[in-house]
Amino acid sequence: MDPAVASGIQEPFDLIRLSLSERVFVKLRGDRELTGILHAYDGHMNLILSDVEETIMIVDTDSPDQTINVAKRKSEMLFVRGDGVILVSPPSRS
Repeated sequence: MDPAVASGIQEPFDLIRLSLSERVFVKLRGDRELTGILHAYDGHMNLILSDVEETIMIVDTDSPDQTINVAKRKSEMLFVRGDGVILVSPPSRS
């Protein structure tokens, strides 16, 4: 039997549903990445995360070698609008 079927994953949103209350990785437009605990989502991929760490990659186009600076910040709770979401990665399952 296919492992995805055995675990109850038949559609993409099933994987998100199984990740509720777990730490997920979210890649956003504009070179932003989040990790946080997923509390809720909807069909537009709007997300509510807690205990969030946001990483922002800032490319300095004025420097000759195009230096990449990384800024990080933490948030207790965050609403992520779905139209900015590129990827949601669930926790690894062994």
